[in-house]
Amino acid sequence: MSVAAGLAAGAVRRYRAGRRFRTSPAIVVSGSVIVAATVVAVAGPLLAPYNPDLPQLSQYFFGPSPEHLLGFDASGRDVMSRLLYGARTSMLGPLAVTLMCMTLGSLLAVTAAWRGGALDAVISSGLDILFAFPGILLAVLAAAVFGAGLVAPVLALSVAYTPYVARVLRGAALRERAQLYVAALEVQGASGVAICLRHLIPNLLHLIVAQATTLFGYAMVDLAAISFLGLGVQPPNADWGVMVSENQQGIIQGFPLPALAAGICIVVVVVAFNILGERLYERGEARQ
Repeated sequence: MSVAAGLAAGAVRRYRAGRRFRTSPAIVVSGSVIVAATVVAVAGPLLAPYNPDLPQLSQYFFGPSPEHLLGFDASGRDVMSRLLYGARTSMLGPLAVTLMCMTLGSLLAVTAAWRGGALDAVISSGLDILFAFPGILLAVLAAAVFGAGLVAPVLALSVAYTPYVARVLRGAALRERAQLYVAALEVQGASGVAICLRHLIPNLLHLIVAQATTLFGYAMVDLAAISFLGLGVQPPNADWGVMVSENQQGIIQGFPLPALAAGICIVVVVVAFNILGERLYERGEARQ
């Protein structure tokens, strides 16, 4: 009777947690921001009213107007069009970093937890070494060595973020590895690969998704900073980090809108991803 009551209480708790997740205003707002940013990243060139690379020097830091809602930047280019175009590279870079570091980190974590022993010690030692290199420093070094652009910083950040992913997932995978159902599957003759792919990784999926969502925000900030330093996306290509760098002198001259608009876009998207990542993690923990 007590077992049935415990199961019923757990089911009610999971139902209430899921209901709070669905009705949370923070989830609705952050999800809406992420969907809007994704749509703009995909359809930005179709939505942009003007050529983002066409300069009009006579419109140098010209303010907003009915035709140009955000005015012009330091080179006389339409700020709204550059924001819409820049959303693609500003979102694509963090997405690539997230996919690569989550894939590599998950594989390392599950492999270390499943095999244990010497392999686990080697992987853990390698991760400890990578922890010594800050992500943005490694990305700047890669861009300086291999040339400015998006590829080298993305690869460097993927390597730098992998230890954070693997360390968290390894602990969760070790707990899952010790569950009775894993021992039962091994007794039945199931292979380690099959158990990991069909059971262990799906049971860690909530943690994987939550980490990916949070790391996306971190990657966006780091890539924007690298572009701001002139080592990422190169002008005149539109990118939010590049826009902040190109128009920073406007802040001193009393025309902060071009730089401020790009900075606000970065902040809003990053905050939305962080909030969603925290809520996803809380939901996953409530369902355990």
